[in-house]
Amino acid sequence: MPAVIVRIGLTGGIGSGKSTVARVLTECGAVVIDADAIARQLTAPGGLAIPAIASQFGDHFITVEGAMNREMMRQLAFDDPLSLHRLESIIHPLVREKVIAQTGRAIAAGHTRLVFDIPLLVESGRWRQEVDRVVVIDCSEATQVDRVTKRNSLTCEAVQKIIASQATRDQRRAAADICIYNDGLPLESLDALVRQLAHSFGL
Repeated sequence: MPAVIVRIGLTGGIGSGKSTVARVLTECGAVVIDADAIARQLTAPGGLAIPAIASQFGDHFITVEGAMNREMMRQLAFDDPLSLHRLESIIHPLVREKVIAQTGRAIAAGHTRLVFDIPLLVESGRWRQEVDRVVVIDCSEATQVDRVTKRNSLTCEAVQKIIASQATRDQRRAAADICIYNDGLPLESLDALVRQLAHSFGL
């Protein structure tokens, strides 16, 4: 009898602690397929998305190193929401191809617990139907802003704009099978909670 493959969708707003949860799940034996990391690779120097981005937006959106200029693109997306859709139409199909390829390799290698780290899981409208469980990492907007401004060189206003461009907390919680409220939770408590969750997934 073939092994049962369990697909877990992991999502949460910027600064929610999703990356920490993904790291712990990896330590527990899950294969984490990180859509955001794939997107960064695609827009890094030599990335597959770079030629199309240069063609669509102009060479000035490409750095001298050959990567997408993230700051310029972020500002453009804030000023002109349609430009974000243009960028997504380039990147998302490429991300999906990479996700499918990584999933195939993981299953071929005998892994049965796959975690899909998808920042825009709710926004995509399709991922909810492609995973067995959705885990949402939730926290207050104030906590998101505090965490992101401390770790990144972003202003409070920039972080608030990013939050506003994402699904609301209510929308994410409505899509969740499991919700972890990561606000004021000590790191060791979050770690223990995620390990308990991993055990329930058969890890």
